[in-house]
Amino acid sequence: MRLERTADVTGPVGRAPVAPAGPLLPANRGDRLFAVGLTIFAGIVLLIAGLIVLMLLRVAHPLSASTSIAKFITGTDWDPVQLSFGALPFIYGTVVTSIVAIVLAVPVSVGLAVFLVEIAPARVQPIVSFLIETLAAIPSVVYGLWGLFVLVPLLRSPVEPFLRQVFGFLPLFRGPAIGVGYLAAGLILAIMILPTIASVTIEVLKTVPPPLREGAYGLGATRWEAIRMAVLPYARNGIVGAVLLGLGRALGETMAVTMVIGNSHEIHASLFAPGYSLPAIIANEFAEATGPLYVGALAGLALVLFGITIVLNAVARLLVHGVGSRASA
Repeated sequence: MRLERTADVTGPVGRAPVAPAGPLLPANRGDRLFAVGLTIFAGIVLLIAGLIVLMLLRVAHPLSASTSIAKFITGTDWDPVQLSFGALPFIYGTVVTSIVAIVLAVPVSVGLAVFLVEIAPARVQPIVSFLIETLAAIPSVVYGLWGLFVLVPLLRSPVEPFLRQVFGFLPLFRGPAIGVGYLAAGLILAIMILPTIASVTIEVLKTVPPPLREGAYGLGATRWEAIRMAVLPYARNGIVGAVLLGLGRALGETMAVTMVIGNSHEIHASLFAPGYSLPAIIANEFAEATGPLYVGALAGLALVLFGITIVLNAVARLLVHGVGSRASA
């Protein structure tokens, strides 16, 4: 008798059968309908994003017909009366405030995450985690009011005079101390993005395999040496992804920044000087835009901000996914 070899799909004894590789959609009708529904929902999300871009492109068409993209991005003059529009002061303000926020928030966020995962007692972790979640839940307008009535007076005196006295040889810390400006907006953004960076970093640190820490301790490392040489290098990509996620929120924040940045159309090297950001200019002037070219210029600013945010979020997702894949390998 001739025996034919058949594929063994039963798997090891005592385990559930292993399904053979099949088509993209499952064979069961209910599962197939469920998969199709999820695919449709995912497609709707992409469709909405595409419609947003198409609508912004359509609204910005008068701007592209009157000037070049390079001239719009590098221009410094914003004069709706003369129909002259340049986006560079707002891009500059957005980048400066976001950099200030990242520089201030990253050490605190990463340090807080390391403390909760590696050092904090079990009874302390829920309390600190609750405080982090509370910071994330506060509306941005509340941050703006707090910044306007509490932070700005503190910056006006004594923080900015002190910084000018100590670091006045740097262009970043020159000029009159008026409170509102790039520094105030950066501090507000730092507080707002701290929960995002800390929460993602906590989850990334939890993916570090315990044998990695145990091996460091077995070689005689102290707790700080184990964190510095074993834990942090393993979670480096995930921490960078958390920072980029926080940067994405900083770039798109509107209300709180509008209330403390000073709303000036000029570019200044000093952090004490007032400025403007892309979200703030769009929110402040869209209701006053009367002509198609004016509206198109604001739509062009929105496209620039949208592109920057999409790129940063995509990079952050890839980095976080890379850490998760390495941990499960």
